[in-house]
Parts: sequence; structure tokens; C-alpha cells
Amino acid sequence: VIDALNELYPNKWIGRGGLVSWPPRSLDLTPLDFFLWGALKNAVYQEVPTTPENMKQRIIAAGAKISSETIRPARDAAIRRLQLCIDANGHHFEHLL
Repeated sequence: VIDALNELYPNKWIGRGGLVSWPPRSLDLTPLDFFLWGALKNAVYQEVPTTPENMKQRIIAAGAKISSETIRPARDAAIRRLQLCIDANGHHFEHLL
């Protein structure tokens, strides 16, 4: 599989064994994990979805209702966290929050 990926996507695929390093997945750098998905889940499950299609439509509708004013604090916090990560050269930075 790795040989096929290297042939089809040279220096462009991310994964174990590839030339491009797998990016870190720090909860401190993923505001969607601790903000957006929770907000969407609350909106989607105000009533129990009846079918997978109904759930999909609820997710789309809930996402469309999220305003830039609602997202701004999470975006600003993410920018601050990213800068702290850069300042720490990718090392632990939680103690700086």
C-alpha cells in the first residue's frame, strides 16, 4: 500500500511510513472537538432524529444556524493556542494557557 501511495501521491500523503509527518492531535489545538461538535450535538438531539437522513438534515440545519459571533471566541482561543504552540516550538504549552 505504501508503495502505491508513494507512486500515486509522491510527497503528498500523510500517514505512518510516509515522508510527510502525521500532524499532532492535541486537544489544545482542536477547538472543533471541544466546542463545535458539542454545540451541534445539543442542537441535533433536541429531539431524537428518526432516520439517518433526518439526522443529516438536522446537522446541516444546526451548522447553518451557528453564527460568526458564536464561533469567534473559539476561533480566537484557537489562534492563541496555536501561537503558544509555535512559541514553544511544538513542545508542551498547556502550562502557558
